[in-house]
Order: sequence, then C-alpha cells, then structure tokens
Amino acid sequence: MEFANRPWDRCHRQLREHLAQLLGLDPATYPPGRMTYDLRRLRLHGLIRRIPGTHRYRVTGQGLRVALFFTRTHARLLRPKLADIFDPAPRAPTPLRRAFDRVDQEIKRCCLELNLAA
Repeated sequence: MEFANRPWDRCHRQLREHLAQLLGLDPATYPPGRMTYDLRRLRLHGLIRRIPGTHRYRVTGQGLRVALFFTRTHARLLRPKLADIFDPAPRAPTPLRRAFDRVDQEIKRCCLELNLAA
C-alpha cells in the first residue's frame, strides 16, 4: 500500500502540539518523552500505525472505530445523562440522579470512615 502525505498523517511534533492544545496545556509543558510514550501505547493497542520509512503516524481502521465510539458515546449518552446528574435544580430526580446521589453519599461515608478528605 502506497502511503502519501495526507492531512491526517501527522508527525510526532505536530501530534504533540495538537494533543497539548486538546489537553489544555502549553505545548512546551507536554514533553516529547510523554508524547513518545503515548504514541507507543496507541500503537501497541492497534489504534495507530507508523508509516514505514517515515516519522509519521496514521489512524488504523480500529482506531477510527474506537474514536467514533467514544465520540458518539459522549454526544448521545454522557453529555445528556451527566446533565441529569449535575443539574443544580432538577425538575424531578431521575433514577440516574438518585443512584448518583447514593454513590456520592457512600463515597463520603467511606472517606469519613477512613479519615480521608473528600
């Protein structure tokens, strides 16, 4: 398979700059060693692959499926359901809000039992 320079093929430095911005960090505070570690983990999990003979990476089909799964899960499930949990003045407590409140109370109880700051 021929690999051409495509906009989605990124080198280490470009990926580090983009990732630092996504994490809300100054790129200078996201060291190259950490980026190397992150890239290695993504590669070992089959989410990206290095383009042979280059220092560039490409997202694999599996990596794209994983990214789409998390994007859709966030948009369709987490964002609306977290709004139910964290709404300061809910119209009516939802089952999820009640369950979250119970878990929150149990965590606080455990912290008090262990003399931890909650």
